[in-house]
Amino acid sequence: MTQFENQLDRYAELAVKIGINIQPGQILVVSAPVTAVEFVRLITAKAYSAGASLVKVNWSDEGITRQMFEHAASEVLTKEPTWFAGEMTELAANGAAFLSVLADNPDALKGIDPGRIAAYQKTRGAALTKYREYQMSDKVSWSVIAIPTQAWADKVFPDLPEEQRIDTLWEAIFHTVRLDSEDPIAAWQTHLDTLEAKANVLNTKQYKSLHYIAPGTDLTIELPENHLWAQGDSINAQGHTFVANMPTEEVFTAPLKTGVNGTVHSTKPLSYGGNIIDDFSITFENGRITSVSAAKGQDSLEYLIGLDEGARYLGEVALVPHKSPISESGILYFNTLFDENASNHLAIGMAYAFCLQGGKDLSQEEQAARGLNQSVTHVDFMIGSAEMDIHGILPDGTREPIFLKGNWAF
Repeated sequence: MTQFENQLDRYAELAVKIGINIQPGQILVVSAPVTAVEFVRLITAKAYSAGASLVKVNWSDEGITRQMFEHAASEVLTKEPTWFAGEMTELAANGAAFLSVLADNPDALKGIDPGRIAAYQKTRGAALTKYREYQMSDKVSWSVIAIPTQAWADKVFPDLPEEQRIDTLWEAIFHTVRLDSEDPIAAWQTHLDTLEAKANVLNTKQYKSLHYIAPGTDLTIELPENHLWAQGDSINAQGHTFVANMPTEEVFTAPLKTGVNGTVHSTKPLSYGGNIIDDFSITFENGRITSVSAAKGQDSLEYLIGLDEGARYLGEVALVPHKSPISESGILYFNTLFDENASNHLAIGMAYAFCLQGGKDLSQEEQAARGLNQSVTHVDFMIGSAEMDIHGILPDGTREPIFLKGNWAF
């Protein structure tokens, strides 16, 4: 076995044992592009070895998806895929685990009418509402990982010789998921313990609001009563741990839907819907987005916040120090799975129910009554930098530094 094959084997094992933490007798549902077939076969072998009862794969292909957006009748894009939503919901209700393997081209849908993309995403999001409730409430185990493609590597490393780009991206991904450690699984447990310690400090504080200051940013975010800061690993309804994002460097919670005021400016490009949105500002009043402006991807950004009413509000507040492995690598991935873990970020759309005490057991109506946002979407965007300060404001009005110059103040 070559060194690369050994690393790939360890990556698959990490995804199955730490990411999904598959249990004996459990079904694993894998969503992946056809370009990832060899890696998905490796995942499948690891899952069956760990006791999975069935591995079901949902394949996709960027070229076919682009053809759909170019040629399919408009009514096809707005017809709810109830057959697919029903299957995913049934699998979730029966305790399946869900693994997504990303292998994206950030420009896959460049030039496609963003209105057609938005119509499809809105329809698909609405159809998957029940399945998403299982996911956003941690009732099921789910995880997202990524592998390179040539198009993605070309975007990330345009200055390298073409033949070196994909290998360099593999090496970078292996580093972000700690595969260069002697024992990656032990390294992950240590890392998760560190994130949990940060979350515990914030949970003890119970800040009423957060105040963000940075170039182009002056934003106040109120937090709901009895909010919880979460970290990389979660616990599903059966009591088993899983890690939703690999890599992960964040601690995060949910904002009070109506408690966001001010303006925030992006610090990294956002790859969304097969297009790039860059150098953008968003202004909020009483939680709702009142205006947006983008140097690139203005139409895509406007369609994003127009998906439904909830897409005009925030659903997540996440803290990531500037001095963290992905940030310090200096690599811009043009992929949110990685870029959000190099930067403080926010998310437009649906909030995670588990970011409230007792939230996992609340209905959507009860979540909304306690201040959580509901939406058909959840899209993270990056706002952190070495110039960002964040202060926590206690219920009595006392201000305390949480981040200074982009890093933890405690």
